[in-house]
Amino acid sequence: MALVGKKFPNLSVDAMNEMGDTFKINVLEEAQKNNKKVLLFWYPKDFTFVCPTELHAFQNAMEEFEKRNVMVIGASCDTPEVHFAWLNTPKDNGGIEGVKYPILADSNRNLSSRLDILDIMSETYDEETGAITLEGDNVTYRATYLIDEEGTVFHEGINHMPLGRNVNEFLRLIDAYTHVQEKGEVCPANWEEGKEAMNADREGVANYLSLN
Repeated sequence: MALVGKKFPNLSVDAMNEMGDTFKINVLEEAQKNNKKVLLFWYPKDFTFVCPTELHAFQNAMEEFEKRNVMVIGASCDTPEVHFAWLNTPKDNGGIEGVKYPILADSNRNLSSRLDILDIMSETYDEETGAITLEGDNVTYRATYLIDEEGTVFHEGINHMPLGRNVNEFLRLIDAYTHVQEKGEVCPANWEEGKEAMNADREGVANYLSLN
């Protein structure tokens, strides 16, 4: 079920930071109480391959996110303890040492199940035993959510496991949405900060297309 245009689920989840502290994060509340946008990105597993490249890429862009008043949160279905072990593994050994933003530990899969982003290919029910057997890894795809200051999702996207994300595209989407909020204009294809936007009417699109 698509969440764009709707409030993000109101659910608290365990999280871990680089100091080894376990605490609860409610993504909806973080956006609303801090009057910030939130970028929440999910990845399949700690101690894997594409995943650390993404976590470091988001960390490397933290200054740009902070300029835009955006809170970055990572997430997977690993436990807080596994997150902490990975946070203490050096980068040159495949770890994420140096990552400062919080990482959700959705080990009970309450939030990822609600978002419907788990790699479950099928479920088989055994009538005799009542057991349910899952086919798939039951970990998350590379899902990304951009949430505004009111807790409304304005972007969601899901990549398959082998496909790493482009962090700059999320910065562009945040810039575009902020422009819409502040200027009341809409952002056409390939819009970037500093480029011309347009009014959302027949005259606006005609003027834009005549110049582009």
